[in-house]
Amino acid sequence: MPISLKNLLRKPYGPPVVMGKEKIMSKKSNGTSAVPVQENLRWGVDRDMADRICNHNRHFAELSRYFLDPNLTFLAESRAEVERNGAMTFYDSNTGKPLFTAPKGGRTYDEFLSESTAHGWPSFRDDEVDWRYVRVLRGGECVSVDGTHLGHNLPDKKGNRYCINLVSVAGRPINNDET
Repeated sequence: MPISLKNLLRKPYGPPVVMGKEKIMSKKSNGTSAVPVQENLRWGVDRDMADRICNHNRHFAELSRYFLDPNLTFLAESRAEVERNGAMTFYDSNTGKPLFTAPKGGRTYDEFLSESTAHGWPSFRDDEVDWRYVRVLRGGECVSVDGTHLGHNLPDKKGNRYCINLVSVAGRPINNDET
């Protein structure tokens, strides 16, 4: 019997995915988050767009390949950070909590960038997710434990692939211990 899309979207994902409950995205003082996006987001991302996507949205995304926009500093800064530290951490644009660290799991920066470019959004794998702060809801929506809409889990032949909006992970760390 064929698997219907409706049933596929309701299916929970297996480990290491940490499933979340819909109540994470309940209405709070700033949309789905208790706090607005940070004032000084990284890479020059648009703060108004970040607020709309992170806090007042459940389905839409920034434009495909926004992270490649020449007006943003993402490409130069991310490459420099990876060359300096071996990986870079992506922080919640609302709370500054660490959500993803890439590249990891044997991927190089160029492989991370190539996969992200091919899919249109920064694309992370299971090893690169900080499960203390990231949850996947039924249907694949990826959110922070604080209610920030991040993107979606769109599995492919390699496994789970978290297709994430750059504006959702452009925060600054909440303290210098997590950089």
